[in-house]
Amino acid sequence: MTLTVGFDLDMTLIDSRPGIHACYTALAERTGTFIDADLAVTRLGPPLADELTHWFPADRIEAMSDLYRSMYPAIAITATPAMTGARAAIEAVRASGGRAIVVTAKYEANAALHLAHLGIEPDALIGDLWAEQKAVALREQGASVYVGDHVGDVRGARAAGALSVAVPTGPCDAAELRAAGADVVLDDLTHFPAWLASYPGDPGDPGYSDATAARA
Repeated sequence: MTLTVGFDLDMTLIDSRPGIHACYTALAERTGTFIDADLAVTRLGPPLADELTHWFPADRIEAMSDLYRSMYPAIAITATPAMTGARAAIEAVRASGGRAIVVTAKYEANAALHLAHLGIEPDALIGDLWAEQKAVALREQGASVYVGDHVGDVRGARAAGALSVAVPTGPCDAAELRAAGADVVLDDLTHFPAWLASYPGDPGDPGYSDATAARA
């Protein structure tokens, strides 16, 4: 069977902090509502509505989500770089004969704009899914590995029966990711090609766990 590896987007493949910070700042100016953009970008991962609930009443969340998403392409896309090692990680999956897909909580249309701008071309993109919801897409795509930066990504991988490979490049540190059940924790994506080359790994390696052996 062809190996399929899923990747999260925000803070896994892209450093979305500059673009999201700029978009929250613009949203605050447009609506006259205080939003602490510095704080908001420290907790990226969950759906947009989860963050907006900190700044707007419940009856305005849907309208503010739509407004934010409409402003996002002009403000956030060009301000957002790829994470170090992102392109090489995708290329490593392809070089192994596998498929690389992106499964993200981000609004799918905006996720597609990020990937196109950065020249990252996954074999499939599925958006608007968070945490355990990601398991649906991972199973449908036949993904056996899911790479992410958040404990929600770990939960999604485990719900799908996929190996959870985590990178502490977002709001969750390595200890949090391990405590959530990540099978492998890499310092960042620059280590992913070497890990993939030895997949399913050697039980003597520091990053290998009993859970890895059980899932491999």
